[in-house]
Amino acid sequence: MKTCYTREQIETTVKEKGYKWFEDNSNKGYDVNIVGVRNSETKGRVTNAFDDCLTISYKIDGEWQFHCFKCTTDPGTAYMNDPIVESKGTAILKPGQYRGSHKLRLHQGKYLALGQKKDVTVYRDNNRDDKYDLDESKTDTGLFGINIHRATARKGGTSTRVDKWSAGCQVIADNDDWHEFLDICQAAREIHGNSFSYTLLESNDIA
Repeated sequence: MKTCYTREQIETTVKEKGYKWFEDNSNKGYDVNIVGVRNSETKGRVTNAFDDCLTISYKIDGEWQFHCFKCTTDPGTAYMNDPIVESKGTAILKPGQYRGSHKLRLHQGKYLALGQKKDVTVYRDNNRDDKYDLDESKTDTGLFGINIHRATARKGGTSTRVDKWSAGCQVIADNDDWHEFLDICQAAREIHGNSFSYTLLESNDIA
């Protein structure tokens, strides 16, 4: 998978899927499009690596801004082998657009992040093998704490293994990238309120 995409590629794919693309016609700025891209090239294999992308697109003074960060959109090996909800299995976010799904709040009561506030749909994988089972007959919709947060807290640090950083959350690997993303979200909140949509794509959807 490409480590980064263009804003035009992300916008085109979001619109082709029939999802909302926020254009910021008010000219206030920071009407953000937060779009994750899951690496299709792994073919569902649990890599335990930050091999996905999290993008954010928005306008300032009418000019598009775009950032693409290394992340994981998948749970790490630790929680694939030991699900938090043992009766259901590990949560893997299903691709789609989740309007108004997140808000800025504390992640696990510790630091500011984007916390889930509306229902999302996840696949449930409970067989503890080395594959993500994206089975349409085993989906679950609700509030599961599928947050968007960081991995390492170390300034200038980058995590290379997912491990326990994600039990289904969308997690940015690099601490500096995380703070750049968070600053943008805080600016967006001041203008548009504390509500953020999240869209998850597959990399093989992008031309």
